[in-house]
Amino acid sequence: MRTGRREWLLSCRAHVWLKAAFAACLWMLPLPILSQQPQWIATWASSPEAADPDPDEELLNLRGQTVRERVRISLGGSQIRLQFSNEYGNSPLLLGGVSVGIARSNTDVVPSSLRKVTFAGSDTITIPAGADLISDPVALSVSNGSELAISVYVPKQIKSITWHSLALKKSVITQKGDHTRDFVVKSEKTSDSLVFLSRVLVASRPGRRVIVAFGDSIVDGDKSTPEADRTWPSDLFRRLQRTDDKLAFAVVNEGVAGNRLLNDGPFKSLGVSGVARFERDALGVPGVSEIVLLEGTNDIGFPGARLGDLLLAPAVDAPTTDEIVAGYKKLIQLSHARGIRIIGCTIMPTEGATIANYHTEAKERTRQAVNDWIRTSKGFDGVIDFDVVMRDPRHPGRLIPNLASDDHLHPNDAGYEKMADEIDLSIFQ
Repeated sequence: MRTGRREWLLSCRAHVWLKAAFAACLWMLPLPILSQQPQWIATWASSPEAADPDPDEELLNLRGQTVRERVRISLGGSQIRLQFSNEYGNSPLLLGGVSVGIARSNTDVVPSSLRKVTFAGSDTITIPAGADLISDPVALSVSNGSELAISVYVPKQIKSITWHSLALKKSVITQKGDHTRDFVVKSEKTSDSLVFLSRVLVASRPGRRVIVAFGDSIVDGDKSTPEADRTWPSDLFRRLQRTDDKLAFAVVNEGVAGNRLLNDGPFKSLGVSGVARFERDALGVPGVSEIVLLEGTNDIGFPGARLGDLLLAPAVDAPTTDEIVAGYKKLIQLSHARGIRIIGCTIMPTEGATIANYHTEAKERTRQAVNDWIRTSKGFDGVIDFDVVMRDPRHPGRLIPNLASDDHLHPNDAGYEKMADEIDLSIFQ
C-alpha cells in the first residue's frame, strides 16, 4: 500500500507540475496564439519635421496651453491609437493630457465622441528626446474619412518641437490650462502647422493594406485649398472608396514640402532627404503594402534657384541623372527586401515656376532623362505617368494651365484631382 500510495502521490505531483509548465509555456507564446489581437494599421500619417526658429509661430511658444488640431483619416474602425513624436526635441516632452473625438469644427468636438487618451494606463506621459510613443487603444468607432480632433495639453514651456509645417488645417492654441476635456475650446491663437502627432492607427480586419504616398510638396498638397482635403492622396482614397466595395486600402500622406530625394533641405522644415527618412516614413508605416514615390523635382530644381534672398542649393550641387536613378534604386532595393511594392511616378513639368532659376533648359533635359528611366527601366513595380497626365500638350515643358496653381509648379485642386483620377487602380492589385 505504501508503494502504491507513493506512486499515486508522485503521479499527482507530476500532473500538477505538467499543468503548471504548460500554463507557463502559454505565456511564452506570441499573443495572437492566445487570443485574436487587433491588427493595427496606419489610417493617417504625417512626416515629422524639425522646426526653424520663428518668434511669430505660436506652436514654438507654447506655455502651459492646449493645442487642438484636426486630421482626416482614411479607413475607419472600432478602435484607434495615436502616435506622438519628439524626434526633433532636444529635451523630454511632457504631455499633461490628451483627448480625441470627432471634429465638428476647428474648436468643437461631437460631445458624445470625446475620449481621454492614456499611455500604459496613465493620463500623462513624458516622451524622451529623439523618441516617439503610441497610446493605449481608444474605444472610438470612426467611419471611413472621419475628421478627428486631437487635443494636447503641454504643461511646461518647451524649447524645440517636432511638427509638420504644412498641415493645411488650422490648429487652435487655447488660453493657459488643460482644455483637453472641453467640448468647445476658445481660440486664443491659431497655426497653419500640426505639432507632435505623427500617426493615427486603426484596429483593422486582416487583409487590409496601406498605400503610402511618399515625396515632396506635390504629395504634401502645397497650393491645394486649406481645410478642404484636396491633395491627390486624399482624392485617391475617395476614389478607392467609391469604386471598391470591400475598400481594402488605407492611404496615408508622407509628403514633405520642399523635400529632396538625395539631400536635406536648406532649412529644417523642408525635412531630411527622402533616402534618409524612407525607413521611418515609408517602410515603417504599419500595414504598408505599396509605396507610391513622387520625388526628384526639387533635386533637379533647387541647385542655383533662389527663394527671395535664399539660395536653395549651390548650382554645383546639381545631381546627374545617374545620381537620381541611384537614389531610386536604393529605395527599390530597401522596399523589395521587405516584400513591399514600390511604384514610381514621373516628374511633372516646371517651366514658368515663380521660383527664380528653378527651371532651365539643362534641368529640363535632366527631368526628361530621369522620366525616361522611370518609364522604361522596369525598376519599379509599376509606373504612374504624372508627367503625361499634367503636361500641356501644346507646350510639354509646363503644366496644363487650368490645372496649375499660380506658382506654375504645383497643381491646383482640379490638378490634384486629375492626378488621382488618372491612376490605374489595377496597379494596386
